[in-house]
Amino acid sequence: MILSPSLLSCDFARLADELAALKAAGVQWAHLDVMDGRFVPNITFGPPVIAAMRKTSTLFFDTHLMIEEPGRFVEDFAKAGADLICVHAEADRHLERSCAAIAQAGCKPAVALNPATPLECVRYLLPQLYMVLIMSVNPGFGGQGFIPFCLDKVRELKAMITAAGARTLIQVDGGVTLENCAELTAAGADVLVSGSAFFGHPPYAERLRQFQARCGA
Repeated sequence: MILSPSLLSCDFARLADELAALKAAGVQWAHLDVMDGRFVPNITFGPPVIAAMRKTSTLFFDTHLMIEEPGRFVEDFAKAGADLICVHAEADRHLERSCAAIAQAGCKPAVALNPATPLECVRYLLPQLYMVLIMSVNPGFGGQGFIPFCLDKVRELKAMITAAGARTLIQVDGGVTLENCAELTAAGADVLVSGSAFFGHPPYAERLRQFQARCGA
């Protein structure tokens, strides 16, 4: 199990310190929620902020683009220092082209699916995807509760990946807590995104160990 803490829940006034604290705690990934105020109601940050963070951190930047027409900005986020770029199927009319562009830019391609979006959207893309992100809340706000049917969606995606002979990782984002993380990994999740349930319970090293212990990692 890989834990990818969502910086949406950290102290934005101390981003460099927060990144350093995550690294010191043994965290390897950081989840960067990019929101444009169109695809989702809120606005967060873009390539310039990510570039500034990249200068201070060697963490794996798991970059989640909650923006319209994300294909237009792949090169910008790659140059800023993203290691993985995840685009939403609902926001991209040319999903395969965007995923190919992400790989060509030197980043790992991923696709996110909102809770009600069917898995069929990614069936034919699985061989070229590093990861599929199952949104277990409707995106745009932190601190929401987990939508129960998303657990079945994780199981179905795992079966689809296995049937395709692919090695695509499954990430779950939204309402991930100590109480449900073991069930999610048992269903097939490889990467868990946690925001308030992680940052709201320091020290970070101990919180990471708690998640790992629950998941048997």
